[in-house]
Amino acid sequence: MIIITITSYPTESATEIGKRFVNFPPLPDFVTMKGPFVSSVIDEGIKGITIYEFDESRYGEVYRIITDRISKFLGVPGFTYSVNHWMEAKDALALVGLE
Repeated sequence: MIIITITSYPTESATEIGKRFVNFPPLPDFVTMKGPFVSSVIDEGIKGITIYEFDESRYGEVYRIITDRISKFLGVPGFTYSVNHWMEAKDALALVGLE
C-alpha cells in the first residue's frame, strides 16, 4: 500500500521548509519513503511529492506518522499539502467486485 503526499509552497519559504525537514527523525523500518521529489513551477512556487510504501496492516500507524511529519510544516507561509491513500488497480477492482 502507498500514501502519497503532495506539498506546495512559495520559493520564499524553501529555506524554512528545508530547515524543518532536515530535523525529522528517521522513519521506522516498516515504512519506505521515496522522495521527496521537488520541482519549481513558474508562478506557483515549489511542488513536492513523496511516496510512502508499507504493509496495509500498518495503515493507521503510518498515516499518523505521515500526518505528524506534515504538521511540522504548518505555519510556514504559503505551505499547503494533501495526504492521499492510493491503491493498486487490482485492489480497486476488488472493491467493485471485479477480482
